[in-house]
Amino acid sequence: MTDSAVTSTAPTPYLDLVAATRPARAYKHELLKALCIGAGDQVLDLGCGPATDLAALAEEVGPTGRVIGIDQDPAMAATARARIAVYPNVEVRQADAHHLPFDAATIDRARADRVLMHVADPSAALAELHRVLRPGALLALAEPDWDTLAIDHPDLDLSRAFTNYIAQRANRNQAIGRQLPRLAAHAGFTIRTVRNAAAALTDFDVAETILGLRRNTTRAVAAGYLTPAGGRAWLDHLTGGDTFFATVSLITVLAAA
Repeated sequence: MTDSAVTSTAPTPYLDLVAATRPARAYKHELLKALCIGAGDQVLDLGCGPATDLAALAEEVGPTGRVIGIDQDPAMAATARARIAVYPNVEVRQADAHHLPFDAATIDRARADRVLMHVADPSAALAELHRVLRPGALLALAEPDWDTLAIDHPDLDLSRAFTNYIAQRANRNQAIGRQLPRLAAHAGFTIRTVRNAAAALTDFDVAETILGLRRNTTRAVAAGYLTPAGGRAWLDHLTGGDTFFATVSLITVLAAA
C-alpha cells in the first residue's frame, strides 16, 4: 500500500494503531458482523497490511476454513506472514489487486478496508473481486471520502486549505468513499447496505493517530497549500486549544456477488 494521509512506510505499525482506536474498532466490528462468515468459509482480505485483521477472520472461519490475505507490498506481506504464522488456517500472498491469484467463483467472503483509495484502478479491482467470489458471496468495503474532512479552526481558510491538500494531493482516489456504491454496482455486485461510519473526533491524539495531522501539515506547507506561518498557526491552535473537533465520512458497503 502506498503512502498517503493514512499510511506510513515507517516501521511503526500504523494500521495497528489506527485499528486500536475506538472509531476503527466500531466500524471494523460492524463489517465483520455484516459478512456473516461461517465455519469452513474461504475468506479474502484484500490489502491485508501487517495482518491487522487476519486473526479475527481466522477465528470466524474456524479450523476447516481458510483466510487469504493479499498485499502488493512484499515487505508488508512478509510482516503479515510472520505475525500470523500461529494460525494454520491463514495464508498471506503478495499479489496485485487488479490480478488476483484465484480461479473464478472460489471465494465465499471478501473485504477491502481502506484499500481502494490506493489502487490504480478501483473499478478493475472490484471487477476482480466479483470474478473470484462465488455467486451470492458477500463483499464488505470501507473507504473514506477525503473531500468531507472537516476540522474546526477559527480560521476557516486554513481548515479548507488543509482539507484541500488531503483531498487533492495526499491520496490517489480521494473521493472513493462516495463512489463505492456506484463502482460496486457497475462491477456486477448487488448493493445490500450503504452506511456512513463517520466518527466525531474530539481528542487531538486520536485524530493525530488516524489523520497524521502534524506530518500532513508539513506536507501541505511543502506543497504550497499552507504558508509556513499558516501551518504554524493551524497546528498551534489544534494542539493548544481547549477543544478539538474533526470528522470525515467513512462509507461502508455490503454487497453480494
